[in-house]
Formats: sequence, C-alpha cells, structure tokens
Amino acid sequence: MEYRKFGATGLSVSRACLGTMTFGFQIDEPTSIRIMDTAADAGVTFFDTADVYPLGGGESRVGRTEEIVGRWLKGKRERYVLATKAVGKMGPSPWDQGASRKHLLDAVDASLRRLGTDYVDLYQLHSDDRETPLDETLEALDVIVRSGRARYVGVSNFLAYRLAKALGRADVLRTARFTSVQPRYNLLFRQIERELLPLAEEERLAVLPYNPLAGGLLTGKHRHDSAPPEGRFTVGTAGEMYQSRYWHEREFATIEALKKLTADAGLSLPTVAVAWVLANNAITSAILGASRPEQLADTLAAVDLKLDPQLKAKLDELTHEYRFGDAQR
Repeated sequence: MEYRKFGATGLSVSRACLGTMTFGFQIDEPTSIRIMDTAADAGVTFFDTADVYPLGGGESRVGRTEEIVGRWLKGKRERYVLATKAVGKMGPSPWDQGASRKHLLDAVDASLRRLGTDYVDLYQLHSDDRETPLDETLEALDVIVRSGRARYVGVSNFLAYRLAKALGRADVLRTARFTSVQPRYNLLFRQIERELLPLAEEERLAVLPYNPLAGGLLTGKHRHDSAPPEGRFTVGTAGEMYQSRYWHEREFATIEALKKLTADAGLSLPTVAVAWVLANNAITSAILGASRPEQLADTLAAVDLKLDPQLKAKLDELTHEYRFGDAQR
C-alpha cells in the first residue's frame, strides 16, 4: 500500500481509504466486518465514517455505522487513521444538526462514545451550514482540536469560495485550520477540477474524493434500459440522490465508451476509474466503498496501477464535458 502526506501536515495516510456509508443498513454487521478485515489485510489504514451513517437508513439508524466501526477497532485503534463527520440531523430538536458550537461539541462527544475512542484523527464538517456564522464554527472546531478530541479538521461538500473564506477566517482568528477537503469526484463528475482542486493544491490541503465509481455505475454492470438494481440507487432519499446524479442516458453512453477503451487496454473499468482519480496530483486518498469484500479487489488494485499516459489522455478527452455543469451539456 502506498502512502502520501496528509496535505501540509506531518501525517501520512494510505492512498486508499475505506468508506463505510452503508454499514448497518444496506450491509449487515458481519459483512461490514469482513469488508473492513479485507481492506486492512490489503494495507488500508485509513477509515472514513460519519455520525449520520448509514445513509438512507433514516433517523432511527443514525450512529449505527460508527458503532460497527468502533466495535471492529476495539483493541487496535492505534493502528488506524480514523475520520468521522458531523453537521447532519441526529435527533428531533432543531439544534441536533448544523455547525453551531452547541451541536458540534455535543456531536463529537457522541461520535467518540459510539466509536469507543477518546479521539478521532480527522473531524470533518459533512456539509456547509450557511445558517451558522463561520467564526462560530471555526471556534468550536478549535476547542475540539485543543481538547485533543480531534487531531485535524476538514470539510466535505464545500464550494471553493466558501472553503477559501473559511481558511481566511481561521488565519485571522488563529483557530485550527482545515487540513483537508472531501469532495465528490469521478470520471462522470469533474467540476471540482476548475476551482476546488487548484485551491486545495495552493493551500496544501489533503483531498479525499468520495464516489470514485459514481455510486457503482463505473463498474459497467448496469444498463440504462433496466430498472436500477436493489442497493445504492433504490434506497430512500439516498437512492433518489444517486439516480439524480448519475442515472442518465448521457452517462450510460459515456460508460459504454469507457468499457471499450479499458477492455482494449486489457484492464477492468473499476480499476481504471479509481486509478484515474489517483493519477491527479492533487488527490491524497480515494475513498472506496464495497457491498461485499470481494468487490475491493478491483478498486484496491488501482493503487498499484500507473496509467499509461496515452490511456490517461483518452480518458480525459472522453469525459471532458463532465468538467462543466448542466448548462454546458
């Protein structure tokens, strides 16, 4: 397993990070344990979760994923880099969500209890809470870092201008600075290349892309003329979100072209899709998910695959339109 420095910090992390979004709902605990065992046996030492996971499970299940990860980590916590997130809705009260001082300080303590640890290595804002002043959020995160409950802080799903503003405010306030960003990034969604990735490189932020296989569409196993299979594309609001993102004729046409291109190169599409993400110099680690342990074989193989420059150029050209939003279609 390759390692890379975590942005401007002294920490090194594995180039593959295991995502746990479906543990405890779409994937039962025994299968989740086998997936974590398989990733660890392959050298993955970086695990990402969130307090609202499992995604799609509803409020009655929030926190279940952290509990599963915590039970797996018992007795070996020091061997892994652990990341979690907050901001999502965790309870019935209006203050049980968001990036307020109250919620973040409550949320980190609740996550630590579920994870069975007294600290996380990376504590992230799962999304941008526009209703809470950035200064309040930054000061709360600073308390969390200074108390030792988190080693580093990061963001997910932030627009570039909001992240830039947050970095500037942290410098003014002299609070803990964001060290990482976790955006959606894959061959079918390349918009972050235009502003977010250049910002991350300039500010020396670690970049941890999720969805490198576009929710599984870049396995090449699905067909647009068939109903989405049971799983990520069909479960509740999460399923609706994934269909809205990817289940379109244009995306399926691109996938057919990608399948031919990778087959001609003698490679699997999932391996090439993840290798393409990792080939971008701005990327620190790719977050990989799986429904079954054996699915990790193709994606983990991407860490060792150095894409041929000509193949990389063809992949870039074939998916260039995905650098732009719908208005550019």
